[in-house]
Amino acid sequence: MKRMTWWLLCWLLLSLVFHNITCQNNGKKKCCNNHTAQNPRCCMEYVDSILTKETGEATIEVMQNLEQTLEEADLSDTTHISVNHLLAVRYKPKGPFQGIKFYASDNEASSDEDVTNSKVRVQLPRELKAGSNNTIVFCMLTWPETNGTIWGSSEKIHESRLVGLSVRGKKISGLQERVNITMNLTSVNVTRTPSCVFFNFSTKKFSDDGCTTQWKPSQNQVTCSCDHLTYFGVLMVSASLSPEDQNILSYITIIGCSLSLFTLVITVILFITNRKVRADVSMRVHINLAIALILLNVHFLPSQAVAALPSSGLCFYIAIAIHYSLLATLSWMALEGFHLYLLLVKVFNIYIRRYLLKLSLVGWGIPAVIVSIVIIIDKGTYGHATLSDSKSSRICYITNNTVKMVTTVGMFGFVFIFNMIMLGVTVRRIVSLRQSKEFGQSDHDRAKRDICTLLGVITLLGITWGLVFFSFGYLATAGLYLFCILNSLQGFFIFLWFVMSLRKINNSTTNTGSESRTTNSST
Repeated sequence: MKRMTWWLLCWLLLSLVFHNITCQNNGKKKCCNNHTAQNPRCCMEYVDSILTKETGEATIEVMQNLEQTLEEADLSDTTHISVNHLLAVRYKPKGPFQGIKFYASDNEASSDEDVTNSKVRVQLPRELKAGSNNTIVFCMLTWPETNGTIWGSSEKIHESRLVGLSVRGKKISGLQERVNITMNLTSVNVTRTPSCVFFNFSTKKFSDDGCTTQWKPSQNQVTCSCDHLTYFGVLMVSASLSPEDQNILSYITIIGCSLSLFTLVITVILFITNRKVRADVSMRVHINLAIALILLNVHFLPSQAVAALPSSGLCFYIAIAIHYSLLATLSWMALEGFHLYLLLVKVFNIYIRRYLLKLSLVGWGIPAVIVSIVIIIDKGTYGHATLSDSKSSRICYITNNTVKMVTTVGMFGFVFIFNMIMLGVTVRRIVSLRQSKEFGQSDHDRAKRDICTLLGVITLLGITWGLVFFSFGYLATAGLYLFCILNSLQGFFIFLWFVMSLRKINNSTTNTGSESRTTNSST
């Protein structure tokens, strides 16, 4: 009987303890579900208890609720809250909003500069235009004892830390003045580089759309420059190239593009000053491709310098110009393939009324339509972006990966397949012509002429751009070196092709004149 009484007392005691814990958790959970609650600390304590147990989808929902609770809580002044793994600041603007800075360490967050050992610094622009009713919320969460792969991230989030930013009553996106989040780096090596990302609550995936990463290998901090507000983090991604290779490739690109730009300008001048060349339809097609490459190089070379300037309008123009000239270059490469098809396959009856005008409408018109549609849909698509794997250098280009993939990669894939077919037709035609040997011409001369013709066709069709497909896996470094060398020098190769063609035209004219004079003398 005594034993039964003892067990009954133990059971009652455990039930009371469990009931008390359950009531506390339910009470804290209720704080997060009721966004009009007056005590956001209660919600933060509940979220903190979830963070210590989970890193998956359960934490996504509670973080959304926490964000709304912090925004909607009726607090009259700026408030600083700290709960274990969560830090928050609620800022109430007073008077015209001139921007705000937040600072955070491991256990303290503030909108003042008196935070010691701050690891995170955030600067919000004046463009937010927050009023007295638009409470600005800064929140920093750090997962305890995780491997850094949180919310489905493919790589490790630096120090398992996310920084959340929001404004009550506003959905902030497409900012011209960027939001800058600077984080200290403590464990960077040559095999991993930082990449700024944000969490998209709609797709439940991390993305870098609208964000650029400002970082160099020698720096111990990274700045994420973004055009919207949400939860941001820094992914430590595996670097496919060493910093030395990146610098070498950068110099190769600058030197090659500069040489191509110089020689392409000479090509255009030679075309304008030579009447016989201007009369050649093929030369007119080539010169349009040369002009497209000139536009591409003129705007690409200063793009990185322009991106470092405070002027967003100039960067916007450069981004549009690069996109347009790149699409125009791809279009004229495809038209080179089409023109080659008419010359080699449709040898007879190839007259097309206003042929060059129609080619120009396609080569220059289609890129203009694509760029116009992108601007109409979302002007913020153009701005500061990154191209290198390290994402450390900013240029002015397309910031939306979807637009970039569809309009440039998609178009390049179509042009590359089409021109590869045209290259196959060209090789087949050359082989068939070699079967009928021309009188007085050696095999060595024919082979040399065929090789030069084939190399010229490869350059005009942009086949070397396909080397980008070899810039992955084990061939990444070698493929990128070949890609940068050959494609940055494409304009120089076109110049050589043009000079050889010009020499051929002059020689044929001289031979024709000599034959005419000989015939007249005989007569």
